[in-house]
Amino acid sequence: MPSFSSMEPQALAQETREQRDRCDAFRAMSLSLNMARGKPCKDQLDAVAGLLDALPSTDYRDETGFDLRNYGLVEGIPEARRLFGALLGVPMDQVLAMGNSSLNLMFDVMVRCLHLRLPGSERPWKEEPVLKFLCPVPGYDRHFAITKEFGFEMIPVEMTPDGPDMDAVERLAGADPAVKGIWCIPVYSNPDGITYSEETCRRLAAMRTAAPDFRIFWDNAYFLHHLDPSNPDRVPDILSLCSEQGHADRPYEFASTSKITFAGGGIACVAASPGNVAMLKRSFGIQTIGPDKLNQLRHVRFLRNPERVAEIMARHADILRPKFDTVLSILEQELGETGTARWNRPRGGYFISLFVGDGLASRVVAMAKELGVEFTPAGATYPYGRDPRDHNIRIAPSFPPIAELETAIRVLCACIRLAAAEKLLADRSAS
Repeated sequence: MPSFSSMEPQALAQETREQRDRCDAFRAMSLSLNMARGKPCKDQLDAVAGLLDALPSTDYRDETGFDLRNYGLVEGIPEARRLFGALLGVPMDQVLAMGNSSLNLMFDVMVRCLHLRLPGSERPWKEEPVLKFLCPVPGYDRHFAITKEFGFEMIPVEMTPDGPDMDAVERLAGADPAVKGIWCIPVYSNPDGITYSEETCRRLAAMRTAAPDFRIFWDNAYFLHHLDPSNPDRVPDILSLCSEQGHADRPYEFASTSKITFAGGGIACVAASPGNVAMLKRSFGIQTIGPDKLNQLRHVRFLRNPERVAEIMARHADILRPKFDTVLSILEQELGETGTARWNRPRGGYFISLFVGDGLASRVVAMAKELGVEFTPAGATYPYGRDPRDHNIRIAPSFPPIAELETAIRVLCACIRLAAAEKLLADRSAS
């Protein structure tokens, strides 16, 4: 098939008729498919069902003999801190093992940045006249929701194949003391699936910032979620890099088991410099008398060590890989030669980032929803929900069965082809 831009008006008109007929056929199917969020599917949850039986009623003490049924250990049990440390490649004494959600931890740490005097800070962030935060785009809507909630001005920074545009990051962070930090998903970013290059990581660690208390919120959500476990993407340890550059307090690193074991029923951690850990531990000790330590012990008994975790993640990869392959194959079949869209081919993570023609994403998502297929709202991958080009759509392949996934992507492609053909016809008529 020739690209749409090279088609004559008659061919474009024929294309619109064919795609309208396809949409009518999909509408008649009364579909109700939800592709809006990257959730683990039933097969993934079943693969870790042994977690429920991993802790007998008589097993309630950690390695020191502490009775985990009682209050205490705000920093988490030593076995959980050691496991996270081994997975992340950081010393266990720089890890706090907490509750079930890394997003919750990011929110809580942001609150502390606002209200407490951080290591390296002259005053709490809330006392600054203006607060700004760098937001790589496309990015994670829940990151943006946190900074919006607390009144930060969010500054978009375009993603490149190596991570955020570091020339822009260095310029913005170096010139303005109101720029207090940056959101980062360094491995298989949400939604692009990009892994930061070593150079990007080193520049983030070394760069000069106008704010002495600049912070990197390093959300390592997908660092174990490889589609090809035999050839995984890796990044350097950001804590070590920053420490080597004299910026030990710059990063907060977050991770969880939410997509390794049970979503909403896992354990999460934050890793940071000794100074940051001491501040966080003291403050968390005011907020709580301790996390769910039995859940931490249950996870440690089930996950055991990094080798066992790798085995579990290989099972996840076997479940997810066919779903990603299905989406990418259909996109290539339906759109590959049309010039109507482009997309990333992620090597891991939970998303595929699709870029359609400028001004079309909102319409395509609305059309698909009318046909019974719901995607993440267009614009959600940008601060304030506003994609200035209205061109990015996030695809989350993980949750639906493959048959439903195939139908959903066929619907999406029909909507993209119809919207693109109609726009080309309208543009040509206007000219």
